[in-house]
Amino acid sequence: MRCVVTGGAGFIGSHLVDKLVDSGHEVIVFDDLSTGKEENINSEAKFFKLDISDKNIFDKRKIRDYSMSDIMTGVDVVFHTAALARVQPSIDNPIEFNDVNVCGTLNLLKACVDYDVKRFIFSSSSSVYGEVEKKDLPTSENANLNPMSPYALQKLMGEQYCKLFSDIHNLETASLRYFNVYGNRMSLDGAYKLVIPIFTEQILNGNPMTIRGDGEQRRDFTYVGDVVNANIKCMDYPLELNGDVFNIGNGDNRSVNDIANMIGGDTINVEPVIEPKETLADNTKAKKILGFNSSMSIDDWIPIWKKEMGL
Repeated sequence: MRCVVTGGAGFIGSHLVDKLVDSGHEVIVFDDLSTGKEENINSEAKFFKLDISDKNIFDKRKIRDYSMSDIMTGVDVVFHTAALARVQPSIDNPIEFNDVNVCGTLNLLKACVDYDVKRFIFSSSSSVYGEVEKKDLPTSENANLNPMSPYALQKLMGEQYCKLFSDIHNLETASLRYFNVYGNRMSLDGAYKLVIPIFTEQILNGNPMTIRGDGEQRRDFTYVGDVVNANIKCMDYPLELNGDVFNIGNGDNRSVNDIANMIGGDTINVEPVIEPKETLADNTKAKKILGFNSSMSIDDWIPIWKKEMGL
């Protein structure tokens, strides 16, 4: 197949590109390199540096002697992994985040319609659920949606645009709600790094690990390889996808204190931020329909990570 991966220089996107290339697909990468790294991009993929939030980007203009028509014509599937992520930065910069996460998604959906792309697979987030009551855990796709940050709201808007384009334009779409993805190539710097690389950086610098609040907030940590496989299974799904939504999670969770204990080292508690107390995926739907399965637990992966990082 001819595939486009947005955010293909980033954490999840670059792993997806590798898998697609290894499987013999033709892969085109869109990335503005604002958070991704060009060295992450598989050399067998064709890379175009562009900003998906530019509303004129999919006009009949040329990019490195290629017209957008040359690039997009014949594309079978678009994997949209590009985003500005994380809760607190989205609170600090809501307009910038909206431009990328909402306008960028809308630009891509319109391009898919204009260039007759068959399928659009959207990387969403478990943050759309917000705070979930204990009695409603694990969380199914039918749970109440209560975004608690601009980022979460923008992901929900992306899902809704996907469903709308399926209904209006017959574009096949699916949204995958990821639960706290981890793995190699996680960002170790900047505002977008996750708890594991934050702790890693602090330990490597001889500092204590900073735990927000009491550290008992629990997360369903999901291995990046499993997220990639979910995307592939969505691409290969033989029936029509009409704005379908799937939870992509391990189906188990660990506290921040658990993660700190597994990494090992001193800790210090600091002021908490507004965030859900617990996430836990009910991944029954993804298992039943897509054949999704988890292959790696956070307990098994952290010792591998520690060895690689010299901890």
